Amino acid sequence: MTSKRGSARAPGSGREGSGARCPYGLCDGSGFVIDFEANSARRCECMPARVARRLASRLQGRIPTRYEGVSFERPPISELPQPVLEALRAYTHDISASLAEGRGLWVVGDVGTGKTSVAMLVSKLAIAAGQTVAIYSLPRLLNLLREEIAHEAGVLALLDDLTAVDLLHIDDLGAHHSTGWALEQLYLLIDARYQAGRAIVATTNVKDNELHPDGIARQLAAPLLGSKAAEGADQAMGPGGHLGARIVSRLIEICGDPLPLFGDDLRRPYRARGSLTLP
Repeated sequence: MTSKRGSARAPGSGREGSGARCPYGLCDGSGFVIDFEANSARRCECMPARVARRLASRLQGRIPTRYEGVSFERPPISELPQPVLEALRAYTHDISASLAEGRGLWVVGDVGTGKTSVAMLVSKLAIAAGQTVAIYSLPRLLNLLREEIAHEAGVLALLDDLTAVDLLHIDDLGAHHSTGWALEQLYLLIDARYQAGRAIVATTNVKDNELHPDGIARQLAAPLLGSKAAEGADQAMGPGGHLGARIVSRLIEICGDPLPLFGDDLRRPYRARGSLTLP
C-alpha cells in the first residue's frame, strides 16, 4: 500500500507498537503483556485497537481544513432542522457505542444543505473518541481502487483496510460515472462492511421526489441502469437483482432510513434563505 492514502491516526495516539500508552495499563505499549518469570507473552486487550489504527494509518482519515471547526454550536449545524439535530445528537451522544454496534448515518438531500458538514461532524467526534476513521469522496475512493487494479492483492488489501476501520465516511455517494465496475466495487465495499458489522456515514444528493429506496437506487446507478451494461452487471451479482437496489438495501441495514435534509443552498449567500425544513 502506498503512503498517498494519508493518515487516519487519532490525535495523541502516538506510534503504535513503540511505546504508545496502553489504555488499560496492562502492557508497555507494545501490545503484548510479558511475564518474565514464566518466560511468556500474551496479546494485550489493546492489541485489536492498535492493529486497526495501523491499518487506518494507510487511509485518508483527516478532517479537511474547511471542516475543522465544524460543531453543534456553529452554522450550518446549529441551523439544521430540529429533527435532524435531534437525530445527530442521539447518534453522536456516545459515538463509540454507535460504532461498536455497527450503526451508521446516511444523510440525503439537496445540494448545499449541510449534508457534508453533518458527516464531517460525525467523523470529527469519532476521531476525538479514539476511533479509526477513513474519509473519502466516492470519486476519490474509486480512483484509489483503479490505481490498485493492476495488482489484485493491492485491491484486496485496500478493501480489507477499508473494512477494518471503525467508521468509513463516504461523501457524495452517487457522484461518479456509473459503470458496471464502479457499482460493483461500491457494492463489494459496502457489503463487506455490512457483513463485518462496521458503520458507514454517507451523504447523497437527491431531490425530494427521489426520497425513496427505488429513487435513490436509480440515482446511484444512473445512467447505467436500463442499459446493456447494467444488465451484465446485474447478472454478475445475481439473477434478477441490480446493484443500485442492493447498495441501497445494505446502506439502510447499516444506517437505518436515510436522514433527509432539504432547503436552500447554504453555499450561496446571495440567495434569499428560508428556514431549512423537512419535506
